[in-house]
Amino acid sequence: MARIENAADDDVATWLSHSPTLAAGLGAYTDAVYNKSRLPLRVREIARMNIALANECMVCQNTRETADATLDEDFYEHVGLWATWPGYSDAERVAAEFAERFAADHTGLRDDEDFWLRCKVHFDDDLLVELTLSCGLWLAAGRAMRVLDVGQSCRLTLHTESGPA
Repeated sequence: MARIENAADDDVATWLSHSPTLAAGLGAYTDAVYNKSRLPLRVREIARMNIALANECMVCQNTRETADATLDEDFYEHVGLWATWPGYSDAERVAAEFAERFAADHTGLRDDEDFWLRCKVHFDDDLLVELTLSCGLWLAAGRAMRVLDVGQSCRLTLHTESGPA
């Protein structure tokens, strides 16, 4: 049940009309993450989906990217098994671990020198900052939608430009 007035269960945007100035900033941030990032789509999506699982946000879990044909249902269905499912690359596994720990154990992540050694094999500082800021967006926006219980029956389809391979 939505925690704010007039928020339909299948509406992911109307709730933002209660704060148009902040919503505009969120919109610009979202545009940057989805349309300006240099993260490869598969890396972005596995990180996004791990944040979605941590947030228990159904709209986020139901969102699918179509710009890369390898982002099929197998990809999305196995996100929770990122450490063992053979369909993910090493870089995707590191991004999944980063996102999961970003959401649930940020200080443990910060202090894990072994993780950072593995991370630096796949991500330079620029991409690491983009991954971090992307996870920040997903954590905040997804958690806000989940806490307010808005848009939880939506299924979004995205088609953004592919990042570098």
